[in-house]
Amino acid sequence: MMSRFGKDTSGCDGESATNGSSAIGGPSKPSNYLDHEIAQLTKLRSMPQGLLGREGPGRLRLPISTFKMLVGREGNHSGRGRFSSADGCHVLSRYLPVNGAFRVDRMKSRAYVSQFSADGSLFVAGFQESHIKIYNVNGGWKVQKDILAKSLRWTITDTSLSPDQHYLVYASMSPIVHVVNVGSAATESVANITEIHDGLDFSVDNSDDEFGIFSVKFSNDGRELVAASSNNSIYVYDLEARKLSLQIPAHMSDVNTVCFADESGHLLYSGSDDNLCKVWDRRCFITKGQAAGVLMGHLEGITFIDSRGDGRYLISNGKDQTIKLWDIRKMSSTAMYPRLREGNWDYRWMEYPPHARTLKHPHDQSLATYRGHSVLRTLIRCYFSPAYSTGQKYIYTGSSDSSVYIYDLVSGAQVARLDYHEAPVRDCSWHPLYPTMISSSWDGDIAKWEFPGSGRQTRSKHRRCTWRKFY
Repeated sequence: MMSRFGKDTSGCDGESATNGSSAIGGPSKPSNYLDHEIAQLTKLRSMPQGLLGREGPGRLRLPISTFKMLVGREGNHSGRGRFSSADGCHVLSRYLPVNGAFRVDRMKSRAYVSQFSADGSLFVAGFQESHIKIYNVNGGWKVQKDILAKSLRWTITDTSLSPDQHYLVYASMSPIVHVVNVGSAATESVANITEIHDGLDFSVDNSDDEFGIFSVKFSNDGRELVAASSNNSIYVYDLEARKLSLQIPAHMSDVNTVCFADESGHLLYSGSDDNLCKVWDRRCFITKGQAAGVLMGHLEGITFIDSRGDGRYLISNGKDQTIKLWDIRKMSSTAMYPRLREGNWDYRWMEYPPHARTLKHPHDQSLATYRGHSVLRTLIRCYFSPAYSTGQKYIYTGSSDSSVYIYDLVSGAQVARLDYHEAPVRDCSWHPLYPTMISSSWDGDIAKWEFPGSGRQTRSKHRRCTWRKFY
């Protein structure tokens, strides 16, 4: 069963390592067990109240069965009379979305974007041939909005729903970001034919500078957009004033990803093909383009960044075939670029050199490194698992080998690999409340994964589907 997943320590290189027993009397830690404050914070979010699982004196062993926890709750062993959020996460985090896959939709073009809304009621999928679909999750996955994009260049590179879920923005390899009214009555939204798709110009003073936008995100208050571009810059757009409010010449190469660090909107994280993650504090720019700090450790370009949401921790996917976990308190003020690998390598069509997999950055500031998936051909995305149901104890990622990988954040164990697709999985999204995941692939399929329930594997009617557990 899911609660019996072991710790395959080959998946993670932790910066610090300790041996011995955990504070709650669990089993010995593996030698590369992450020994850092985030490990303790993750435990606090997903570790149950000890009295719920005790049947008598002695050491508490984890995980505690759901039955024991329910008995403890009914007997009010904790004194609360109910489960805490950590108790709930301890139960729910074992029910991983590994059963499937069940096809939600199939398109004739590559799928690039896969995103649940913040409350999980909507799901957005973006495709290469100018298509975006918004599905009503609670309404049986019916298409609520079928959008034909305007002025698309190459592909839909990113989308973002506004916090109130009334508007969707989409970006492509163009300085223009378009806005769609998701709440309108029309199901079909053909740009400037059935509905107006307002264009927001991110170029400075309407210049002729041509660039593409790889990443776009709403701020938590819905008043701003932040975007990452192919001209090495980060942009902030003021939606109320309807004008660009800030351009930051942020990196020495394409900026592939940018996001807000927390709800305040003051801190930004960015990742670039110059191999660096950078932290930006909008409250204290010393000079234009001056980062608050840099994080070194990746040996190749960074394809995606996801914030833990606390303004302190983030993860990044890199073309060096790794995910890295960071604490911004370890950032430095300057960057160093060691050249460890000779020769030209292009991730879009070449395999990663085998000898390069053993190389390490001499100034690596990351807390842990996770290996197993592959980052080739496209900007593969990675995420923390949901706080509500898992306490963010996992990280997960698509992969160019057509799979989805789930890792244990603290131990680095590869706890699941989901196989269904026949082409790279660029994006995937874990439902914020339930054990459901959606993966989107270059094979054109949008696939749904769920918790097995009965424990039996159900095969898709359309393709061979496998699920691998790691003990």
